Amino acid sequence: MSRVQLALRVPDLAASVAFYSRLFGTEPAKLRDGYANFAIAEPPLKLVLIEGDESEDTRLDHLGVEVDSTDAVHAATTRLAQEGLVTTEENDTTCCYALQDKVWVHGPGREPWEVYVVKADADTLAKRPASPCCSTSATAAVPAGEPVTATAGGCC
Repeated sequence: MSRVQLALRVPDLAASVAFYSRLFGTEPAKLRDGYANFAIAEPPLKLVLIEGDESEDTRLDHLGVEVDSTDAVHAATTRLAQEGLVTTEENDTTCCYALQDKVWVHGPGREPWEVYVVKADADTLAKRPASPCCSTSATAAVPAGEPVTATAGGCC
């Protein structure tokens, strides 16, 4: 099974959990300090909420496709590279309270997309600073439509 992931950085995690629980008629699959995720059956969606700055509106953190195996991540990596997209792989990385294998690409608007598999539960939200997701490298000089190797400033 695979499903699209939408990760939002929200100013009020408790209020967002309450809202999305009512919207989708389900409770979070995982609720931790500063983090929640929903495994929504219909529509098939992995909704991730990451607590952000209280002074900011909710914003897109990143997008993804959750797959069911490391082989599926490797297949996506191969396919994306064959399509001419710049990819960055992360294996056995801890992010969003999970041990994951993943590959990152960026859309023409610099939006980060990951194809990932959750391999195990983890005790930390933190992402390693050199991750393609967490990098705060400048991307302003990259022309629209060109491959982007740096990312927006998300952390999961």
